[in-house]
Amino acid sequence: MARRTVSRPPRTDRPRRGRRVEGALPPVGVADVVERDADGDLFVRPQKAGDSAPAIRLAPDRNERVAGAPGLGDRLLVRFERTESGEIEARLIKRLGQSAHRLLGVVRKARHEARVEPVDRRTRESLLIAPADARDLSDGDLVLAQVGGSVERRYGPRRGKVLEVVGREDDPRAASLLSIHTHGVPTGFSAEAEAEADGAEPPALAGRTDLRDIPLVTIDPPDARDHDDAVFAEADDDPGNPGGWIVWVAIADVAAYVRPGSALDEAAREKGNSVYFPDRVEPMLPERLSAGLCSLREGEARACLAVRMVFDRDGRKRTHRFHRGLMRSAAKLSYEEAQAAIDGRPGDQAALLMDQVLRPLFSAYAALKAGRDARSPLDIQSAERRIHFGGDGQIASIEPRASLPAHRLIEEFMIQANVSAAETLEQRRTPLIYRVHDAPSEEKVHALADFLDTLGVAWSKGQTPTTARFNRLLVETRGGPHAEIVNEVVLRTQSQAIYDTDNIGHFGLNLDRYAHFTSPIRRYADLIVHRALIRALGLGDDGLTEADIVRMKDTAERITMAERRAMAAERDATDRYVAAFLSERVGATFEGRITGVTRFGLFVRLAETGADGLVPIGSLGPEYLVHDETAHALVGQHSGATWRLGREVEVRLREATPVTGGLLFEMLSGPEAGVATGPRRPKARRPAPRRGRRR
Repeated sequence: MARRTVSRPPRTDRPRRGRRVEGALPPVGVADVVERDADGDLFVRPQKAGDSAPAIRLAPDRNERVAGAPGLGDRLLVRFERTESGEIEARLIKRLGQSAHRLLGVVRKARHEARVEPVDRRTRESLLIAPADARDLSDGDLVLAQVGGSVERRYGPRRGKVLEVVGREDDPRAASLLSIHTHGVPTGFSAEAEAEADGAEPPALAGRTDLRDIPLVTIDPPDARDHDDAVFAEADDDPGNPGGWIVWVAIADVAAYVRPGSALDEAAREKGNSVYFPDRVEPMLPERLSAGLCSLREGEARACLAVRMVFDRDGRKRTHRFHRGLMRSAAKLSYEEAQAAIDGRPGDQAALLMDQVLRPLFSAYAALKAGRDARSPLDIQSAERRIHFGGDGQIASIEPRASLPAHRLIEEFMIQANVSAAETLEQRRTPLIYRVHDAPSEEKVHALADFLDTLGVAWSKGQTPTTARFNRLLVETRGGPHAEIVNEVVLRTQSQAIYDTDNIGHFGLNLDRYAHFTSPIRRYADLIVHRALIRALGLGDDGLTEADIVRMKDTAERITMAERRAMAAERDATDRYVAAFLSERVGATFEGRITGVTRFGLFVRLAETGADGLVPIGSLGPEYLVHDETAHALVGQHSGATWRLGREVEVRLREATPVTGGLLFEMLSGPEAGVATGPRRPKARRPAPRRGRRR
């Protein structure tokens, strides 16, 4: 088991790594064909899995006795197998008939027919709608359709029927609506849940610690509608802790309003989290709570669960204590306002807070940063896009999100509060949901080493991966020609963080125990941790129930899948808005970088907007190109000419499809020169895709 670079000895009671989040699949099961990607591969979803469960690739058929190739909408009996890389794939045993698979698409009407073209760029199959059923449809309608008609129809479009018209493709909000329906994001609330929210009352002081005299402040994005957390720091006057700091983190007390077993609770558990789109939010809680009574608004009394933490001058936490309190935010600041103030450019409000609030906050962060640097969490840089809308609802600009010390201050304070929550619940032997992050698999680390070898960068396969070792690699290559791509490949090497009732630690943060506590307005995991703290510390009668405990494992799995569903929906909506923004610039040239190399082409990320698009392999010239997976490159079979991951290139935008978010590029740069290494065994070359797709 991988050891951690932490000051405490590594735990020996951690469960084995590599467990499946969604639960063990049976050896044989029934699955529906739910998508066909641009390369022609089919993907299935187990029949009993929810819409948010990941699709599984259907492996090429090895059984020649199976009659007829499966297609979109078929129901199959499959065998689930784990490949050498650790991925799960499905193998066809027999076709069982037709599933109830539904397709979100846009209506395209011609003179004699109507079709539903899929909005998911991974799917290429359209559905043919009977004339009688298409009479009330208009070209450009966004519809939910179901595969229908004869199962034996194997040529031409499959037949289908429209179940619901969900909008119009020219609606400014279409990108978010499409992502919501594509990924099955739950929307709205039941009448019972809304009634419970409407009946909520402002908090009282009874049974709470009065924290209203502490000048806690919220620091959030400028367009934030809900405020989960507020912070305050002051120098510790304890002679035994010279140079130390006291840090308060106060979090909205959502548990006071969302009681176990209530309609609000069931809605929040189903949603799992809020989903944030560029133009809207689908909240986990009704607005009466999420933007009202639970939000830590400036100047208004709010119920909170707060932790008081004491740190020494080197950023090591000495003690902490939780309080169920009543607070009043002294100010609402944006990250940019807080940073400008500490940089010597305070606005009117920030100027009044400099001595008592802002300078102590940043001084305390300097101490905590020293502790963070000693801990050496994974320091991968990620570029996020921010979309700005004009008054007409159209996109005005797209730019990278700034990364300021103010962002990192709040992040580190929240991490320490989350650690304090996990430590307290472990000490009190109270069940909880951890936020865990597994170490990279041996296969991924070996693949990283093989790739680094192609760059002339040393990495020993036998050495245990640690966050400090990854960080040394990132520092050594930073500023060099391979910096961005090494950062990208190190990111791909990492596992995904999940929620679990079993603790294996958090590899990326280099922490032995970690639990989400700081965002209960938008994450159900945090609400469960709040209830656990209330129960463990005797802070009220609305804490964790036995029913919560019994289904906690299932809750962890559900909210993990809900988180991934939200991430996919948010990413797809952003891609669609970016494609809409660029659709008026078809034919323009852009600088970019190769961020993906596949057997069907190159993915290029534009420097200007961060948009990703595809250069099909068929457009890269007449020579046969071999996909070198180790080097992340396409290599000419005879010339050795190479297209390599990370290379800066110039491309022309050939096609932008807002309804799918797909971008198609034409390569203007030439390949790197190379030397042929002799005949290569060709792989089956597939036809080039017609449209781009997201990695």
